[in-house]
Amino acid sequence: MGVLAAERIKITSTKSPWWCTIAIIVLGLGLAAIVGITSKLGVNSYNNQLAQGDQPDFEPFFPSAFEAVGSGVGGFGALVLMILAALTVTSEYRFGVIRTTFQAIPNRAAVLTSKALLIGVFGFLLSLVLGLGAFYLAKATAGSDAGRLLSFDTDGTWRVIYGTAILAFLQVIIAVGVGALLRQSAGAIALLLLWPLVIENLFGLFGSFGRAVQPFLPWANTSNFLGQDGGIDFHWGPIGSLIYFIVFTAVVFGAAVLVTNRRDA
Repeated sequence: MGVLAAERIKITSTKSPWWCTIAIIVLGLGLAAIVGITSKLGVNSYNNQLAQGDQPDFEPFFPSAFEAVGSGVGGFGALVLMILAALTVTSEYRFGVIRTTFQAIPNRAAVLTSKALLIGVFGFLLSLVLGLGAFYLAKATAGSDAGRLLSFDTDGTWRVIYGTAILAFLQVIIAVGVGALLRQSAGAIALLLLWPLVIENLFGLFGSFGRAVQPFLPWANTSNFLGQDGGIDFHWGPIGSLIYFIVFTAVVFGAAVLVTNRRDA
């Protein structure tokens, strides 16, 4: 409990967690509103062309919970959460505070675990609340016609909302592990951003080899868990993808604890 209290004080007494939280809220709710508004404008334009006897040259877009919640809260919001989690480790290495921390608390695994749990629980609760808020905001801005798929009666809606919160918790643990492994803010942030946004998408360019590797990519499995397989032929269902990502999280964090215990602070 003393370790948790110490980490809580360090985290809440700096400005970066507050700014990151504001960014997550703005991105989560702002993108949900944009999804709802753009879909409503598109559907209205489609209906107007039909009313005038014209043949529309596009199909109307009806957003689902994945677009409403996953784009902001589960997408950019989770990336900001990972940056925040990584900085809680790398900032201490940058300013040499980690040496004092390990002198006061020789159990280094307890330090990393406390950081991961504090930010992880915070990220889970924030993502859950924002997920519900983004869903209702997108539904309100889209209207009854364009928002026809934004309903809890639609299959997979609840899984997107609670799944986004679960994945936020796991991604925070990964970010703490990556921060402990690399020790440098720039390197950790670059890896955490480039891997899900760029590196995994490049495998689609490698033909049959890329298609064989894609089912084993961690962030591709997060999308599959939320109900979007992206055209990838997975060897398991959504729950299998969640289990796979949990195992991946455990491996990264376990490696971070092992390396932190073995090398100098």
